[in-house]
This record gives sequence, structure tokens and C-alpha cells, in this order.
Amino acid sequence: MQTKLPDNVKETHWGQVADKILRSCVHCGFCTATCPTYQLLGDELDGPRGRIYQIKQFMENGVASRKTQQHLDRCLTCRSCETTCPSGVEYAHLLDIGREQLELALPRPPVQRLYRAALRTVFTSPFLFKSMLRVAKFFSFLLPDYIKLEIAENKNITPYSNSLGKTSERKMLLLEGCVQPELSPEINQATKRVLGFFGIDLINAPGCCGAIEHHLSSTEKAVQRVKNNIDHWYSYLDDGIEAIVSTASGCGVMVKDYDSILANDPEYLEKAQKIVQVTKDISEIVIEELNKLPLPSNNTMTIAFHAPCTLQHGQKLDGIVEDILEHIGFKLATVNDSHLCCGSAGTYSILQKTIAQQLRDNKLKNLLKERPLIIATANIGCLLHLRSGTDKPVVHWINLLDQYLAANS
Repeated sequence: MQTKLPDNVKETHWGQVADKILRSCVHCGFCTATCPTYQLLGDELDGPRGRIYQIKQFMENGVASRKTQQHLDRCLTCRSCETTCPSGVEYAHLLDIGREQLELALPRPPVQRLYRAALRTVFTSPFLFKSMLRVAKFFSFLLPDYIKLEIAENKNITPYSNSLGKTSERKMLLLEGCVQPELSPEINQATKRVLGFFGIDLINAPGCCGAIEHHLSSTEKAVQRVKNNIDHWYSYLDDGIEAIVSTASGCGVMVKDYDSILANDPEYLEKAQKIVQVTKDISEIVIEELNKLPLPSNNTMTIAFHAPCTLQHGQKLDGIVEDILEHIGFKLATVNDSHLCCGSAGTYSILQKTIAQQLRDNKLKNLLKERPLIIATANIGCLLHLRSGTDKPVVHWINLLDQYLAANS
């Protein structure tokens, strides 16, 4: 794609990155076939190719519009288009640039800015989130059913018990996440037991990865949080920490993007690259230890696995969790359109509720087609979003492995 960006844009780092990405697009349109919002809305401007054109036009002529902002807001950043693209267009990075620059050129109305600021503040503050969650549970009788399901305690998981493993010299850092410790504490508990079985001790790393601020175009806050995380985590690398483990694929893909976020920061780039290098999704750790798992008994339980976009498209780890679950004897249901997003996408399910619920319902229809006993996933956002639309148990897959080890060890 030819570009004619003005000199004041091309002289900036973000302008150079955007120009390179724009020029890599051959506008073939393959991306539209796998874009959830295009499939749902049928509007070219709500597909990757249309959004690329809108970002290009904005950068070339400097004219910002609410219409363009709306179409960019509707993007889930699921990166399904990147998996499909034959030219390797880094669409997500271009979208981040487009959103940020559009936000600067055309500030949102005060009410929207306040609402987004409140989301960033509450979800990234454990104290505020915990306090508001307690209030919400107390007044749950006033809430819609789908919110009740999201914040309800997961009763389909066995209670916490002692670790199956023993203290080991192998140590890793566990990203606790923002909402996961409060809404689904069993996930991190199960992770500690499973890795304990493999002889790995976990050290908690509380706090936010920066994804919420980053995707809400609060760039300065996101960059500062990323730097703070790097400063904190980097000291552990000198103490023998061999990996930084994420159980939420949404957090994992964010941390694995730290080097791109700080690409123009010579002070932090090398450290960011090292952090990216040692960051692993929990599935990457387990798959390397697969031969240590006990052999399965005659387990014929059928489950449906929802592969989060941040796992299959963002981190390119498609199929790993499925291999683990099949290895321990689960029968996996066939899921049509498994590449499409469930509609969670961080704060998307709050800011774009109608589209998010349509995508959720479509996803659940495909997940439940073969009547599985359980739906498993790999990201807290997807888990909560799917759970809000069904009474079928929705769990993190690491809990299934944890229960398997408890029954077979």
C-alpha cells in the first residue's frame, strides 16, 4: 500500500512504525473473512482492511472524526486478522497507534473520559476492585443476571489443598493479575499445585500488566506501569527465576509486547526484551513437563475448549492446551469457528456490550453443540464473559489438570 504521510508524522517514531506497517498491507481482503466484527456487522469499515484505510487517511490528512473513532473502538484487537494475513501485517500495533493519535487529536466527551478513567482506576487497583466487588455481591439482587453470573463464586472447582509437590530449587514468578485473585482465586492456587508437582516453586507478582491502560489509549500511564513492572521483575532474574508465568493469556500477550511498547526507549528496551524472552504462558511450562504426568485412566469426559484470541492469535500457541487435555484423557468437542473471538476482549464487553454479547452467544452455541460437560478456557476475561451467558460450568483448564493430578497421584 502506498502512503503519503506528512513530514511531521514521518519524523516521529510512531509515524515510522505506522508507515512501515501500512506499506506491508496489500489490501487483499483475506483478513475480512476471519474478523468477528466484520462477520457480525457486514461493514467494510468494521473490518481490518477498512480500519487500516481509515488510519491511513487520518494520518495523511490529519482530519479526525467520531465515525473513525467509533469504527476503531469496535475492534476487539483479537488479532485473528494477523493469523490470516499472508503479508504479516502487524495490525494490532497499527491499531494502537491509530487509537492513541486519534485520542490526542479528538478528545472524547467529558463523560466518556470520566467513565474510561474509572474503568482504568478500578480494574488496576486491587483494593478498589475488591471493595466494589464486595458491594456488588451484597446488592447482587439488584443486578442483571449476566453480571450475577460473572461475579459469582465458581463452585465447580475443588477447594484449595496442600501442594502436590515439594520445595525445589526451580523457581518462577507468577503474574497474579488484576481481577483474577478476587474473582477466580482457584486458578492461581491450582497453578501453584500443578507446578509444585513438577518441582517448581512460584513467587507471587501482584499487580496489573498494563493491558487495560494500554488498550484504553492511556499511553503514558501504561508505559509507566510497564517500566515499573520491569524494574520490579528484573531483580528476580538475577536471583535465579527461570520464567515469568502467566495464567491469563490476555496478560501474557501484553507482557510479550513490552519490547514493542518500549522500542523507542534505549534505557528500557534491552530489559524489556529479556522480560519478553522469559515470559511464558502456563501451557508452555506444562507441555515441557508432559512426560512427568501420570498415565490417564479411562477418562471419556467430553469437554469444550475455548482458545482465547490472546492465546491462539496473540501468542501463537494454538493447539498446546488441547494437546495437554487430550494427553490426560479428555475428549475434546469439535468447536466450529474456534478462531473467532468470544467478545470479552478486556473492557470491550463493558464498552461495546451489544456486540460483545452477540459474539458470546454465537461462541456458546458452537461450544455447546456437542453437549460437553464443561467448558474450559485459558483467560480470566473469557471465562467470566462466557460464564455470564450459560449455566454450564466454565473453568480454567489448569483446574482440570489440577483435579486430574489430585485423582491420579
